[in-house]
Amino acid sequence: MYTLKVEGAFEAAHNLNGYPGKCAQLHGHNWVVEAVVKGRELDELGMLVDFKDIKQTLKDTLERFDHHYLNELAPFKDGVNPTAENLARIIFEELAGNEIFKRDSVLAAITVFESPKSSVTYTKD
Repeated sequence: MYTLKVEGAFEAAHNLNGYPGKCAQLHGHNWVVEAVVKGRELDELGMLVDFKDIKQTLKDTLERFDHHYLNELAPFKDGVNPTAENLARIIFEELAGNEIFKRDSVLAAITVFESPKSSVTYTKD
């Protein structure tokens, strides 16, 4: 089994609806997102998935969040609280359907860091 990891990043603001503390106020983070890809079969070049393709796919996915107020973006504007947990799941779901994961490789996990010492990891199961 091979495990690849790629990081991306974006900057965005949010506030947590109903939170009993400071995070209920508008604030921002320099979010770091780590994508983990796993698989057993390498291609003819000896690669599971080209790092370049994972980086670009992650960048394209994160672009819609960069320099935005997350609460105004779907699905957060529709009542989903913009927690790191929900953000990890949403990013995972958007990435998992990408064509680069159609072979024998799978997107195994997304980890979202809202600070260098605080993160959440989402996996499908």
